[in-house]
Amino acid sequence: MRVVYLGTYDHDKPRNRLMIAALRAAGVEVRECCVDVWAGVADKSLIGGWARVTRLLRWLAAYPLLIVRYLRCPPHDAVVFGYLGHLDVLILGPFARLRRVAVVWDVFLSLPDTVVGDRKMISPRHPLAHLLRWGEGLACRRVDLALMDTRAQSRLLEDAYGLPLARSGHVFVGAELDRFPYLPPRPPPGPGQPLTVLFYGQFIALHGIETILRAAALDRERRVAWRLIGSGQEAGKIQAMMEVTPGLAIHWQRWVDYERLIEAVAAADVCLGIFGGSDKAGRVIANKVFQIAATGRPLVTRQSPAIGELFEPGLAGIRLIPPEDPAALLQAVLELGHSGESLPQDLRERFSPAALGARLSALIARTLAAKADPPRQQRPDDEAHPIAEDGDKAQQKR
Repeated sequence: MRVVYLGTYDHDKPRNRLMIAALRAAGVEVRECCVDVWAGVADKSLIGGWARVTRLLRWLAAYPLLIVRYLRCPPHDAVVFGYLGHLDVLILGPFARLRRVAVVWDVFLSLPDTVVGDRKMISPRHPLAHLLRWGEGLACRRVDLALMDTRAQSRLLEDAYGLPLARSGHVFVGAELDRFPYLPPRPPPGPGQPLTVLFYGQFIALHGIETILRAAALDRERRVAWRLIGSGQEAGKIQAMMEVTPGLAIHWQRWVDYERLIEAVAAADVCLGIFGGSDKAGRVIANKVFQIAATGRPLVTRQSPAIGELFEPGLAGIRLIPPEDPAALLQAVLELGHSGESLPQDLRERFSPAALGARLSALIARTLAAKADPPRQQRPDDEAHPIAEDGDKAQQKR
């Protein structure tokens, strides 16, 4: 199978690197045709002023170059548009159609769901919110296969835009296993020493960092040393909370290079996932969850439909708690941190490049087969859908 990975996707995002690596691990020949207009931008929502105008102009200027480059690409079976690819699909998609190849889009996240529903940056009635919904729906209907990162996320697209099951699918985010090796168990802290608990990531509502601060405030005996790494949309709110709650045992570091995150994880007794209460928080498995799972470090994160797709009940080394529950978070951290448990090493096999590549290449192969021999009627449900059925059986086994 030959694939062109096309668009203005962001190479700094692990999702794009992991999807390309997964395809190559499955033996797929991947040719990248990309102009990376987002290099160096950790959080696109924080771009403002002239910087936003400059990025927009660079973005639009990339398309004539990409069209020429793509039309010169050798014969291939499919085009995959990486994340963030909404405009890529609408502008470049017709040229893939012109070459009569399958069009696959790794949507990864829904813009209206993120901007309007989760981060609440604009009102649902704002004209831009309507434009985002219209544009995303149009893009989804223009591709042969729309991908998300969990089954729960795929259902969002199917329900929002009427996508048939045969034109949607999901592939876990996974982790770059060479950067996040399995770590030996960390010795428990000595008598009177606090547990070291780590959170890292963007400061956005989905992550529920406010819940972490409230858990720290409940720990009056200072049994936990909380370490936060990151910044973002809610940094000002978190700073204000810390100022009105003095004495918190929290060390906040605004930035750590991606290559050095493993050092922070290795130095932690327990690592934290996400604790937000939004619908989106219940549908996703954060990148950091896969990274932490890859290392084997004990993990506390919120219970959700999505997390059940990866972790079976009763698995050692993880505690699942209700969202936005600081008391439950503190209790889980203390229990897990002194339990001596680690996540099992074979968990890595569930989201290895080989596992992700096998699933992704199977989804693309199914799409190619459907284009070659279109079905006369849509499959009615998951049980009639071979890819979904395999995933469901895997969940039952776990």
